[in-house]
Amino acid sequence: MSENPQQAAKPVQNKKVSVPSPIMIIAVILVLSAIATYIVPAGEFVRIKDAASGRMIVDPNSFHFIAQKPTKILDFLMSIPKGIKGAASIVGFLMIIGGALNVMAETGAIHAFMGHVVKKMEGHETLIIPVLLPIFICLSATAGCSEEYIAFIPLMTAVCYALGFDSIVAAGMFLCAVGAGYGAGVTNPFTVGVAQSISGLPMFSGIQIRLVMLVTLIIVTVIPLYLYARMVKKHPEKSFMYDYDQIYKEKMNIESIMGETGTMPRTHKLVLFGFCLVVAGILIGVLKFDFYMDEIAALFIALIIYTGIVSRMNANKVANAFIKGVAGMALPCMMVGMCKGVTILLDNGHILDTIIYYLANSLNAVPKSMLGIGMFIVQDIFNMVVPSGSGQAAITMPIMAPLADLVGITRQTAVLAFQMGDAFTNSVTPASGTTMTILSIAGIPLRRWWKFAIPMLGIWWIVAFVVLFYATAVQIGPF
Repeated sequence: MSENPQQAAKPVQNKKVSVPSPIMIIAVILVLSAIATYIVPAGEFVRIKDAASGRMIVDPNSFHFIAQKPTKILDFLMSIPKGIKGAASIVGFLMIIGGALNVMAETGAIHAFMGHVVKKMEGHETLIIPVLLPIFICLSATAGCSEEYIAFIPLMTAVCYALGFDSIVAAGMFLCAVGAGYGAGVTNPFTVGVAQSISGLPMFSGIQIRLVMLVTLIIVTVIPLYLYARMVKKHPEKSFMYDYDQIYKEKMNIESIMGETGTMPRTHKLVLFGFCLVVAGILIGVLKFDFYMDEIAALFIALIIYTGIVSRMNANKVANAFIKGVAGMALPCMMVGMCKGVTILLDNGHILDTIIYYLANSLNAVPKSMLGIGMFIVQDIFNMVVPSGSGQAAITMPIMAPLADLVGITRQTAVLAFQMGDAFTNSVTPASGTTMTILSIAGIPLRRWWKFAIPMLGIWWIVAFVVLFYATAVQIGPF
């Protein structure tokens, strides 16, 4: 891809980066899984009931090979509808949350809040990063916000130009928020919620360590972006996007966009207050009352009703906004169902246990203290191909959860490895639709973004290594 700014005068240049559809990636995995049932030897472990937790676990000494059971064509075709049926509880959960978040977004409360903060920061421009970025990180960590940020990129780019920053800062406000927020995954329903559900763990258990991770990731994410923004404000020519931004600034009517910001009506304050109440309710419910998917989904339904009332939206408008949000979840929901189909094929072909057996043997050479880190690296590499959090959870956790039992670490550690492995490389992989869309709208070539993002990725990796080393050492639970 050319980096001549004159040739890239239009932001659409980045759209030339072609990436395969996530659905096609999972479809290929489905085909490979079916083929694998003809090649990989069939085998199985005996499952026994763990006296302490009451759950079924793998007996590590019971693996044995059995007769091959290859996938027939009809079995392959039925794997997708069976997968959707098998993942129905997760799919319904994701649809309700997607609809609720869109109802809130339709009120304009998020846009108004951003504009309000910008106006308050006049004269203290660099403070916008330690003020807004932690909020975005928390939204990603608690509610799983990611694609929702795309709508605000034009505004954030204009804001950053007006404050003396560059487009790297604008994109970083959202892409770094998604990376750090999903890495912490405090109550993220799309990653931690799905992974713990598949692993048989109580919903959002282990939240204490994830809260510590959240604070840590906020600090190590805010500081580099803040220092970069301050450098650009003092020395604009040092910006990684200096040549490009000179062109884009001329094409953007910054004054008109900024002129639309700054107002914060009472209605928007009430909507945001309701969202904060729901997040607080989730945290209290999970910690004190063992809330699971049904209870959490009920809180989001309450948010829909509350938002409709305080914003005075009529019933049809609320319904249409909800349906639009549900439609926006079609891709992740379909991916969860298709990935469940992968598990069904592997399980029915009796090769899932064989894969677990060989993975366990390969990890036997790794020191026990490093097993969580090894799982994280596997997840991080896999995420470069399948960047969907819920989709990756549906593919890898049926393997990683029993593998954790087999190699002697907790399933909670395996979930931690997954959530960070899913999160961090999303900020640099061209397979991520959200990342490429945000960069395209901001007019940033991928290689220019990598100059900032890869050092940040290295910082996040250090955090992941420390967390997983600790989790493995203390056998973080409940199991």
